[in-house]
Amino acid sequence: MFTIALLLLLVIFILIAVSKFNLHPFLALIIAGIIMGLLSGLDSSLVIKGLTEGFGGILTGIGIVIAFGTIIGAFLEKSGGARSIANYVLSKIGDNNSPLAMSITGFIVSIPVFCDSGFVILASLNKAIAKKTGISLVTLAVALSTGLYATHVFVPPTPGPLAAAATLNADIGLVILLGLLVAIPAALVGLFWAKYYCKDLIVDFESIPEIKQNLPSPLLSFIPLLIPLILISLKSISELPSLPFGGGAAKSFIVFAGNPVTALLIGVFLAFGLVKGVDSKTSLKWVSDSLKDAGTIILITGAGGAFGNILRVINIGDTINGLFAGAQFGIFLPFIIAAVLKSAQGSSTVAIITTAAIVAPLIDGMGFSSEIGKALLVLSISAGAMTVSHLNDSFFWVITQFSNMDTKTGLKSHTVATFLQGVTSITFLYILSSILL
Repeated sequence: MFTIALLLLLVIFILIAVSKFNLHPFLALIIAGIIMGLLSGLDSSLVIKGLTEGFGGILTGIGIVIAFGTIIGAFLEKSGGARSIANYVLSKIGDNNSPLAMSITGFIVSIPVFCDSGFVILASLNKAIAKKTGISLVTLAVALSTGLYATHVFVPPTPGPLAAAATLNADIGLVILLGLLVAIPAALVGLFWAKYYCKDLIVDFESIPEIKQNLPSPLLSFIPLLIPLILISLKSISELPSLPFGGGAAKSFIVFAGNPVTALLIGVFLAFGLVKGVDSKTSLKWVSDSLKDAGTIILITGAGGAFGNILRVINIGDTINGLFAGAQFGIFLPFIIAAVLKSAQGSSTVAIITTAAIVAPLIDGMGFSSEIGKALLVLSISAGAMTVSHLNDSFFWVITQFSNMDTKTGLKSHTVATFLQGVTSITFLYILSSILL
């Protein structure tokens, strides 16, 4: 019981340290790991060993992948590729269905680009559409934000689900396939809320004159996104018991090309093809800036792995399983933990990484030790980490400030939409787990 109480206190410590005292999540997680180990009776040398092994272990699998993913996102953002995708989707769907077009655009763009950046890139397009069609800017903003949010939390190589997959030792390709499946109803419920509730929320705004930019073609913009996802998914399919690609050279090639490191590296070089008329110094700066962003994410992810490894070393899984013997929390436990962490401190990525560290020792006792089971747990954590986005979330303020919303309007539109997304997602996951497990 002492161990459980200590864990709860340390989770509260992480929340307060990050949200109230602005302590960096990397430091908060490392400090929590040290305290957890020492107060649980581990020798100090074992505490340090547990931290370093946990830190290095998780980054062995995903450190390079995170770096490559941020480079792809940076080139899509700065080259105008994300805007090119938006223009293409709008041209096919039409201005009258622009909320759907913005939802689809957000859904696609947020796979490699952070949702905050994606919204900033497309905010001026939202205003231009609202001015042209008379559709509420709030409707367009929420359609875009919820489309962005859906893939941001569910689909690797976004850092959150990628880190959770590594922590739970889940197959990344399977997480991508199931994540895309779960992200669809999450985006649709956000779109429904945007169209049928937010249409009556009106804000004053001036459309921003568009800056003329030579955008890459839609095909070139889609390729750095789609090729890595297809390769990683094919690798997972190739390893099914039925061996759909056989067991020879074809499978070996797919396994190599579909490894997330290889697939994302291919995506990086495809993203370089988006650049026209940009000198090598500028391209180098884009890579350097993106790697600075990746460094922070990698450190937080590694710290989550360190904290999680300490929990494994002290066998907290056995303690929790013994305490709740007979209780059937199932797919809902990771969701609840992540939702509490998300709502309390604001960052979806921190919520996902921390929850994954807590849940990892419980996998066997929860009955989710199969490959599908672990993938579903990753998505349950992700569903909780979108519930809810409000005043302590930077994404909330990006949406409200770039869409001329006051705080009350933002809470009524975007925050409620993220609540509906989370509830819809965990309900869909419960149904999926009942069918697949």
